[in-house]
Amino acid sequence: MLAHFSAHVSLCVFSVCGRAVLNNRIVGGQEASLGDWPWQASLQFDTGKYFCGASLINSEWLLSAAHCFIRNIPITAVLGLQSLEGSNPNNVSRSIVEVIYHPNYNPISYDNDVALVKLSSPVPFNDFIGPVCLAANGSTFLTGIESWVTGWGKIVPLPSPKNLMEVKVSVVGNRQCGCDFKSLRKITDNMICAGLREGGKDACQGDSGSPMVSKQGSKWIQSGLVSFGQGCARPKLPGVYARVSQYQDWISNYTGNDNLPGFVTFTSPGTDPDLEVNVIFLLSFSFFHNEDPFSTNIHYDLVTHLAGNCSTVFLINVKMD
Repeated sequence: MLAHFSAHVSLCVFSVCGRAVLNNRIVGGQEASLGDWPWQASLQFDTGKYFCGASLINSEWLLSAAHCFIRNIPITAVLGLQSLEGSNPNNVSRSIVEVIYHPNYNPISYDNDVALVKLSSPVPFNDFIGPVCLAANGSTFLTGIESWVTGWGKIVPLPSPKNLMEVKVSVVGNRQCGCDFKSLRKITDNMICAGLREGGKDACQGDSGSPMVSKQGSKWIQSGLVSFGQGCARPKLPGVYARVSQYQDWISNYTGNDNLPGFVTFTSPGTDPDLEVNVIFLLSFSFFHNEDPFSTNIHYDLVTHLAGNCSTVFLINVKMD
């Protein structure tokens, strides 16, 4: 069991971040058990209605999506929560006293869709409440990296669940994701995508702000937070998340030196398959007969064209005379 720490004791968040002692996840797409994701926070209106998720990054701050905070109304954060209904003996509630939007947040493109959320007072850490580690600058999450997303968002085509849900997805490289969204929205370096090529697993409405995490060694590291998508769980349209590693300096600037979140560099093994480009060969033949049927000259030109960084087209013009 993790000991309870006094809110008045200076604590090295790195030493405790990303620990989920009750979590031994192997497969996804299911209801989460109590204590599996101790950094998951529920953001609620003063009526008690859930509207967005967030992650606990130290004893006083949450990380969430900027687009969640479109109205200046009282908000409560609830941690240690598994169900939105009934009794939750491990939950702790705090009012929100400050929301800091990223200065370059764009509500149209959803670029830099991140916000820091300050709690009214520190929360204690235990088996059911604890901070997640954050991906540090220079972290690499290559295509195929196994990731987990949690939240109370909608389960298509069913109503929103009352219990915390979890789903396992794989990172989709930004080049491929940009091709998938080419006619819909620009995918920037401040974003990270994840899903299944065949669809069926994804974050959805109501999951905004909730964390996407991957495990490295014994620590869970947050790579992204739910930002937007095109529908939910559609084939070849992955979910899009704000890329946490892009914001280490900005987060550190506000959370203070005495209570910094635990930043960890995530390193992906192997090579990046997202650098591979589909190659298409198009052959064009032209035939010209001369007086000598046994004498044939072949002329060809090779033309290359990069189509939106999604595929390379080689057009070969061949003339025979």
